[in-house]
Amino acid sequence: MRTCYTGDVGKQYLDQTVTLFGWVHRRRDHGGVIFIDLRDRAGLAQVVVDPDNVQAFAIAESIRNEYCIRITGLVRVRPEGTVNPDLASGEVEVLCREIEVLNASVTPPFQLDDDNLSETTRLTHRVLDLRRPQMQNNLMLRYRVAMEVRKYLDELGFVDIETPMLTKSTPEGARDYLVPSRVNAGQFYALPQSPQLFKQMLMVSGFDRYYQITKCFRDEDLRADRQPEFTQIDCETSFLNEAEIREIFEGMIRQVFARVQGTELPQPFPTMTWAEAMRRYGSDKPDLRVKLEFTDIDDLMRDVDFKVFSAPANDPASRVVALRVPGGAAMPRSEIDNYTKFVAIYGAKGLAYIKVNDAAAIPEGLQSPIVKNIHADALRQLIERTGAQSGDLLFFGADKAKVVNDAMGALRVKIGHSDFGKTHGLFETGWQPLWVIDFPMFEYDEEEGRYFAAHHPFTSPKDGHEDRLESDPGGALAKAYDMVLNGWELGGGSVRIHRADIQQKVFSALNIDEEEARLKFGFLLDALQYGAPPHGGVAFGLDRLVTLMAGAESIRDVIAFPKTQRAQCLLTQAPSAVDEKQLRELHIRLRATDVK
Repeated sequence: MRTCYTGDVGKQYLDQTVTLFGWVHRRRDHGGVIFIDLRDRAGLAQVVVDPDNVQAFAIAESIRNEYCIRITGLVRVRPEGTVNPDLASGEVEVLCREIEVLNASVTPPFQLDDDNLSETTRLTHRVLDLRRPQMQNNLMLRYRVAMEVRKYLDELGFVDIETPMLTKSTPEGARDYLVPSRVNAGQFYALPQSPQLFKQMLMVSGFDRYYQITKCFRDEDLRADRQPEFTQIDCETSFLNEAEIREIFEGMIRQVFARVQGTELPQPFPTMTWAEAMRRYGSDKPDLRVKLEFTDIDDLMRDVDFKVFSAPANDPASRVVALRVPGGAAMPRSEIDNYTKFVAIYGAKGLAYIKVNDAAAIPEGLQSPIVKNIHADALRQLIERTGAQSGDLLFFGADKAKVVNDAMGALRVKIGHSDFGKTHGLFETGWQPLWVIDFPMFEYDEEEGRYFAAHHPFTSPKDGHEDRLESDPGGALAKAYDMVLNGWELGGGSVRIHRADIQQKVFSALNIDEEEARLKFGFLLDALQYGAPPHGGVAFGLDRLVTLMAGAESIRDVIAFPKTQRAQCLLTQAPSAVDEKQLRELHIRLRATDVK
């Protein structure tokens, strides 16, 4: 039986005989003495095999990296000068008495301490990749986070209740993953995008505090913080208002950081309306570590000769903003050109700028091709409003509001995270949490000429906004809230609609008639008739939370077996073709398509 984990061997076992199991991380032959770095999930320990132990030494000579072995030996202090302070076991070593090879290994395709592996190699050989200490630490961190979430919610009376994985297709913004039914020919289940409807029905059922750490599925284009299947900390509670719900779950995140990493987050989390976040940062998940903000200058640019500014300044659907970069006049032209190419990714047609060489001399102290097309009074007000000082740089965004928000919001973050931003004090390290509240109820799609739910159609409007659902849907605000941390949306939720009359107004605003509502949501609408309590909730992305805490670049680094950006598993080669018999049983026939 194992005495302890290999990485936990320390002075507490001094002069004791221990039995350890693990993998050979490295084998070194030093002048007749063999050293084995033995590894398990807790870390490394140094094993010394002396040639006087003929049998053990012979075995040690034959083993190679990633052999799975058992070691029995005496724990002793390392010789002076050989202590390794980077290891928990670094003050001791194990003098081997017995060694047994439990299983040999072929030569691995890479060294486990190679930090320059391609992601394709790592995901193809994920079993070996997961042996790497970094990945083991990430998954152990994920485990500890999940355990702290469970402890916190359990103490507050939340009940863990499972909801179905095979359910009805009720589109919620992304494509559903569909599962054909063999026993109901021609019909399909859907994998849940979230347990939203079920958790609301649990509130009607009287389980007033529910949670679940569950898989969710969305068939959408992927990026670093998205996967076709992801894990959600899903929560719902009854009889609480927005502020009370936020207080509970702010406490949960605070406790997770404190107990898992010993980190105290700022208290309380600041709160900002969606409108303010978009006005100041162009994003509903602003990274507050970046100390740059937008300045609206529409009114200053309405009568200038520069049509690139004056046209959007006179368009209610557009905006013109300035982004002041302190000390930015020192930027070389090549860096500005790179930023111009960067904003083009987000639809910007260009990136106008002004270098403020002398803020007191207008216009002579301003350097830019656009200065000659902006009258002196507008330039003076521009410098005053932005607070620009000599040596600063002003970048401008002028276009439809979405293009400006996306492009200039991304530019703000890129500058802040750059070497320039960090050396010029534009970036502040640490954790910067934020609640964003008062989201719009609806988003208007110009192509389709209709409103869509910004969150989902069961989100409650703010008190006093019920009448706007009919008279001014675009002006209706929701009892919705997102928790943001360092520019990542950790979670979001809302108070739900529990009254039939309000629900009908929302459906009308969304052009959902009674027949469509019954078809998509009939089971929930029926449940809400039976004394549905006021309720609301929130869902956190466990993958995102752990990614942030681990300092990883992608959620794929905190998921045991993730998919690629093409939704493929390189380890198992899924998705894959199935045989004709399986298709016949499901009453499915494949149609030939051109694969690009």
